[in-house]
Amino acid sequence: MPRKIIHLDLDAFFCAVEELHDPSLRGKAFAVGGKPNQRGVVASCSYAARAHGVRSAMPMGHALALCPEMRIIPAKHHLYGEASKKVMAYLHNITPLVEQISVDEAFLDVSDLPNAAEKIGGRLQAQIKDETGLSASVGVATNKLIAKIANDVGKKSAKYGKSPFAITVVPAGEEAEFLFPLPVEMLWGVGPKTAEKLAERGIYTIGEIAKQSEKKMTRQFGKHGLDLSRHARGIDIRPIETERETKSISQETTFLHDVSDNAKLQKTLHALTRKVARRLRKAELAGKTVKLKIRWSNFETITRQKTLPSISDSEAEIFDAVQSLLEKLHSSGKSVRLIGVGVSGLGPPLRQLSFWEEGAEKSRELEKVLDNLNERFGKNTIQRGNFTEN
Repeated sequence: MPRKIIHLDLDAFFCAVEELHDPSLRGKAFAVGGKPNQRGVVASCSYAARAHGVRSAMPMGHALALCPEMRIIPAKHHLYGEASKKVMAYLHNITPLVEQISVDEAFLDVSDLPNAAEKIGGRLQAQIKDETGLSASVGVATNKLIAKIANDVGKKSAKYGKSPFAITVVPAGEEAEFLFPLPVEMLWGVGPKTAEKLAERGIYTIGEIAKQSEKKMTRQFGKHGLDLSRHARGIDIRPIETERETKSISQETTFLHDVSDNAKLQKTLHALTRKVARRLRKAELAGKTVKLKIRWSNFETITRQKTLPSISDSEAEIFDAVQSLLEKLHSSGKSVRLIGVGVSGLGPPLRQLSFWEEGAEKSRELEKVLDNLNERFGKNTIQRGNFTEN
């Protein structure tokens, strides 16, 4: 029997929550995000703002140029988190097979339920609207890939400037036909670079990918080509993942003004490292690979990584590694727009038990004590003496 998969996506979620807390925003052009003079970007925008061409991830300055009357609302993530928990609870009341993709998006596998997936999705929409005031759109299909794309199509077909509240169903056996006319960019795994390479070969629609043989796609794009070929024909056997493994932990910041001063870069990097190390210890994780991310003033972005001798959650060890990467990259003194640090290759922290490693273990225990104190009395109440923050 074909599976019954639902993809649910809350419509303009951040903005919808803001409208619930401030009804005067309803029907108005506004965006949630940072200020343009602080290099803010649009995290979410109302449908009235979208009618002027404003989009998520757009620089706020550009958004204001498109829609000068648009209001800018600072993000209130605690409110979005509370609303998300309520919505996800409704999903879990229907089935335990829920895969939450983000704060406002999830898949459900309702194959074992007697009712049609379309009916279940419609009831979910109504319940969420009635009990939270939030609008959601739904895609229904036999697999995750098609359900997600169906929802994207449904949202795009909604009346311009209005919340979609869409429900789009792709019946079993009609997956390839549904995908055939859609642009390649709507297929999972096709980013700007892949789309460009496909265009060089005269391929602009998903149907044109499906016409290529698997051997040809694999020869031209490697294993990724095989995935593209199968996805283009509507094939996707991935199950619902009710638990997601954390693959990396990272922190980054965009400077208000470009920074070339090495001391300031190191100080910022140390603060980011401290946050990463705390998150690792809180999650009972440690990592093997440390990554530095830098975006220059011309928007060129580069990353470099270094492998640690052993898995670690130590702030000092992570900072030493990322600092050495910074020294190699920033020798030119170029201006930096964004800087970030991440740790991957995660696993449970090793317990240092040998006589020679007692110092490392004591250092780790000290960092855990500092974590607890800072949680109780406020961020950065107590910290190591390498750097101080204003």
